[in-house]
Amino acid sequence: MGTGLNRVRPPGRAAPIALGIALAMLVGCRGAGEYTDSIAPLWWRQNPWGPEAEAARHSGTLPRVPYHPDMAAWEAFARDHLRTGDILFREADARVLGGLFPFSRVAGAIADCRYTHTGILAWERGEPVVYDTSMGGARRQPLGVWVLDNVGHLGIKRPRPEHQHVVPGVIAFCRSVYERQVPFDAKLELGDSHFYCAEMTSRAFEHAGLPLARPIRMGDLPAIGEHRAVFLLARLLASFHPDQRMYAPGNDRFGLWSSPELVPVYVAEDGTRPDPGGLVAWPSAQGFPVGGAGWQSGADFGAAPVPAR
Repeated sequence: MGTGLNRVRPPGRAAPIALGIALAMLVGCRGAGEYTDSIAPLWWRQNPWGPEAEAARHSGTLPRVPYHPDMAAWEAFARDHLRTGDILFREADARVLGGLFPFSRVAGAIADCRYTHTGILAWERGEPVVYDTSMGGARRQPLGVWVLDNVGHLGIKRPRPEHQHVVPGVIAFCRSVYERQVPFDAKLELGDSHFYCAEMTSRAFEHAGLPLARPIRMGDLPAIGEHRAVFLLARLLASFHPDQRMYAPGNDRFGLWSSPELVPVYVAEDGTRPDPGGLVAWPSAQGFPVGGAGWQSGADFGAAPVPAR
């Protein structure tokens, strides 16, 4: 028999604990081991996608983001089809137990959500970036980097034409959260002192005057009944309560994805590379270009790109 230091936890005990962690990650943004987490060197102790890291990359203290062929493909796609204020939904694959347990996918199953993470797109200095938050804090990533952590479904929705006036306020909120490095909300508590991803997205629109979806009771999550033991464990480990309310990426029935104030732009089962077949064509009466016609990309922070002429 080995000592307590090298004894391996039996799978029967490890899995329930991992499931409890998965419930704590319901919003999908408290990830671990995703690809873009490894881009910064191990000695870098700050948020790898915060203002300090951005400045360090410009100065050469941190290496530039390595090229990936999908990055250019997504940037080209964005130039043709995306605009400031679009909400991006992705399926993550963060894992625990040495990579053996896919807690992002389990979290999505508990909430009946195909998407487990959200962010808001902005065109800044002619480039598409995504504002979101993760365990390290609020982030601003190039779109081509952000999608590298997607492993499955990818969806994009846009505020309706009559709501486009709120977009500058939405981006101003995101940039303020990013610059102040508002901490990650590990307890999933409502409030503006800490944020998790779906909460940051929701509060950005609420702050700008456009509520998208009400927080849901944890006890009302669609598949919570199938994982009752998991929730009881999560209550013990993280002090969650059935009456605690949370924002969620959601599905067609609840959460951000269900908001009637949004219209679909892009939906794909495989979001690793852009697929023109995933574009949604809107009736021209909605005020958007049919078939996703291009938008100029040169808008500064806070301004939505204007239709191409």
